[in-house]
Amino acid sequence: MDILSLFIIVPIITILVLVFTKNLKQARVVSMIGSAVQLVMAVNLVFAYFKERAVNDSIMVFTKDVVWFEQFNIHYNIGVDGISVALLLLTAIVVLAGVFISWKMYDLPKEFFISLIVLSVGVYGFFISIDLFTMFVFFEIAVIPMYLLIGIWGSGPKEYSAMKLTLMLMGASAVLLVGILGIYFNSDADGGALTFNILEIAQVNIPFEAQKLFFPLTFIGFAVIGALFPFHTWSPDGHASAPTAVSMLHAGVLMKLGGYGVFRVAMYLLPLGAIDWSWVFIILSVIGVVYGALSAIRQTDLKYINAYSSVSHLGLVLFALLMLNKTAWNGAILQSLSHGFMTALFFALIGMIYGRTHTRDIGKLGGLLKVIPFISVIYVIAGLASLGLPGFSGFVAEMNIFVGAFQQEDTFMRVATILSISVIVITAVYILRVVGIMLMGPIKNDSYLKLEKVTWYERFGILLLLIPIVGIGVAPLWLSDMILESLDPFIKGLL
Repeated sequence: MDILSLFIIVPIITILVLVFTKNLKQARVVSMIGSAVQLVMAVNLVFAYFKERAVNDSIMVFTKDVVWFEQFNIHYNIGVDGISVALLLLTAIVVLAGVFISWKMYDLPKEFFISLIVLSVGVYGFFISIDLFTMFVFFEIAVIPMYLLIGIWGSGPKEYSAMKLTLMLMGASAVLLVGILGIYFNSDADGGALTFNILEIAQVNIPFEAQKLFFPLTFIGFAVIGALFPFHTWSPDGHASAPTAVSMLHAGVLMKLGGYGVFRVAMYLLPLGAIDWSWVFIILSVIGVVYGALSAIRQTDLKYINAYSSVSHLGLVLFALLMLNKTAWNGAILQSLSHGFMTALFFALIGMIYGRTHTRDIGKLGGLLKVIPFISVIYVIAGLASLGLPGFSGFVAEMNIFVGAFQQEDTFMRVATILSISVIVITAVYILRVVGIMLMGPIKNDSYLKLEKVTWYERFGILLLLIPIVGIGVAPLWLSDMILESLDPFIKGLL
């Protein structure tokens, strides 16, 4: 069995075993073991990748190609580069942390964990796919369980949020499918056979008119799940209504499909279209960056604050990709990873706070540092990472983005970069505001004096997410070098 297919097979085996569980204890143990095995596989893949890369200079390694539907030349074609490996590791960590944070999921636990792991199957498959059609199938597998996870186990206006999320992402999928088919039917421009293979299509000179037509469709199709303004409105509502672990996977992993798809498909296969359309999407991404940060300031619900913060931070990913240079692209991938860990950590902490105080309104909270110091201190650390303090992953990512953006000498690009950089100040405002109101000062409710202590499984889930945030910030070079090496084939068509 090849090393990458295991990322599909192990979760499926976990799901099959979950079907036969009878209670919460069995369901969470099976989910924990299955997710832990996936994390071990992801860590092993990192070491295997470095070992393989030393003797193999192919764009993708650990490739496997099996004909799936011969008539349309559709293949189960998989492989990874350094970027895919990093995102697979992110996914494995967030999934395992989500299982620990959901340790007390009493309502239909078997069904909940099955839906959660089905989502992870889609994400793993998406990140390892080289065939466009196979990638699209896994994209849909990742999106569909969100409706059930929010609609059944969510809170507040959960049916509305689940339906809004599903309709907007399905609409984006329809647009994306048109873009993918447009690429497919132009993949024989040099006289070869039609193909969905990304690496083969990259060698084809797709006509400029086709690139100009299908780039915006492909970009928007992927970028909607990455919270591109003005198509971001599904995200805050989805976050607010989702259970904690679902919010963690939603923001920490699922939204990363957007930036990755833009990078791997839209920018790589349609470079002339990217150059032609970049100014339009730079405007939208900068608006999203600023709008998301300003909206976060106005919120009083912890989940909405983090949701709008995600819109802002992921806007930086799209902005960096549109800068069309290697340094900014490195920053975009690092920002995807950093945001994945940070936002999953934030949602885990918010879920722990809500589970004890039964409110997410910062106006009703206060003095929590005195009663739940572990949660409070980690929240401060996550906040400092979010606002880009040196020593944390956010600083490494944003420095690469802004340095890369300033390499563009065009006045329009420079103005857009300055506007994006200004968001650092806005981010500091809403992070410090929340910390000051929620954690400092007097205890506003005497019942908070008897809040439940942090459990071992909550600590373990939190540390799983915190360690990479600090690790990337302190020692980023191994990860940055792995990403930079993988960017070379993709950036050539744009320079």
